[in-house]
Amino acid sequence: MIDKDNFHPLNYIKKEEYSGSMDGMRYLLKKVKSGEEDVIRVTVWPEPLGFASTAETQKTSAEVPLNKEGVEQAADWLNEQYETRKEYWMENQNRAWTDIKD
Repeated sequence: MIDKDNFHPLNYIKKEEYSGSMDGMRYLLKKVKSGEEDVIRVTVWPEPLGFASTAETQKTSAEVPLNKEGVEQAADWLNEQYETRKEYWMENQNRAWTDIKD
């Protein structure tokens, strides 16, 4: 789970993409334009592939404000995605390790 008290990538996101993974779930936070405003697009997808190599159909995204509260919302959304699809993430993580060993 992402600890909101220690999850502070806002200044980084303003300049670069921020990515990570959590037990089979990969994620990316990226500043994008939504109409006239800059927002954070948060995207999750299963391991083992990176963002660019993963089919769009395997990605799920949400947009939150580009501010401290938006980062907290992103953390909540990531935790929700992880918890509600935990079996899916774990299945893909196990498959990824099997593929590496073979």
